[in-house]
Amino acid sequence: MAFGVSTDIGIDLGTASILVYIKGKGVVLKEPSVVAYDRNTNEIKAIGEEARMMIGRTPGNIVAIRPLKQGVIADYTITEKMIRYFIQKAIGKRTFRKPRICVCVPSQITEVERKAVEDATFNAGAREVYLVEEPLAAAIGAGIDITKPCGNMIVDIGGGTTDVAVISLAGTVVSESIKVAGDDFNEAIVRYMRKKHNLLIGERTGEEIKIKIGTCYPRQEELAIDVRGRNLVTGLPKTVTITSEETLEALSESANQIVEAVHMVLEKTPPELAADISDRGIVLTGGGALLTGLEQLLEERLGITTMTAEEPTTCVAVGTGKYMEVMNSIRD
Repeated sequence: MAFGVSTDIGIDLGTASILVYIKGKGVVLKEPSVVAYDRNTNEIKAIGEEARMMIGRTPGNIVAIRPLKQGVIADYTITEKMIRYFIQKAIGKRTFRKPRICVCVPSQITEVERKAVEDATFNAGAREVYLVEEPLAAAIGAGIDITKPCGNMIVDIGGGTTDVAVISLAGTVVSESIKVAGDDFNEAIVRYMRKKHNLLIGERTGEEIKIKIGTCYPRQEELAIDVRGRNLVTGLPKTVTITSEETLEALSESANQIVEAVHMVLEKTPPELAADISDRGIVLTGGGALLTGLEQLLEERLGITTMTAEEPTTCVAVGTGKYMEVMNSIRD
């Protein structure tokens, strides 16, 4: 292999985590999109998993933040440094040519937000930058042949946004992006604990509850978990037992908003493609798709078979990495 060959990289620039896909190697890196920096000196202390461990546990001058909010860049400078760090970590510093980078973005992103992602990626060391819409990337990553003239419906539930799209002939026919996703599930549990049990818990504990016993459809067997937090009345630490039945109550509102978004897209879908979707079903991707009961909820409400992709969390990253190959094959 000749020296100087550049690498093709796909980056799933998510609100909750960043995944890097390298052609020929697969997903080589998956880390939380969190940066810890010193407010006084503006010096970055940690990036990724190390910074995530610091959330809610840092002294006043050090803040752990997520520079991406709801799928778009909220803090430009820190995002650029974070992308550069992850690229170097994924490919190592011994590259002779800058890589070609494909980055996925939410489907309803504005021109200004697109430009911010492009600029940050160029400044982080890219030779060429391509942007791909999340549902398209998710469909490719889920193993769907998007080049055929038939309708496929993808619901990509990430950390900050849920993208719903109908795809045919390698393009998006109808799409909708809502700012309700995995993070909102966590927040809903935090709010529920405060309101119902007078217990103050952190975002990380909320996420833990969601993963272990969270559901948006009645479970066959009920699960329970002990949750530690601060009692809002006495101000002292307290432990409360919460059941999966309670998480159903906490998560129902956010889950219903996702169902509504899917319903809205189906209403706008051309009849021929709607018939295809009825036959082929709806495909769920993204980390939020792992929430128990989401498949059953969509099936019950919409009457369409719903399935979760094999590796929902890595679908978008894999699809972003393979996007250029798919587009080249269409041109050929």
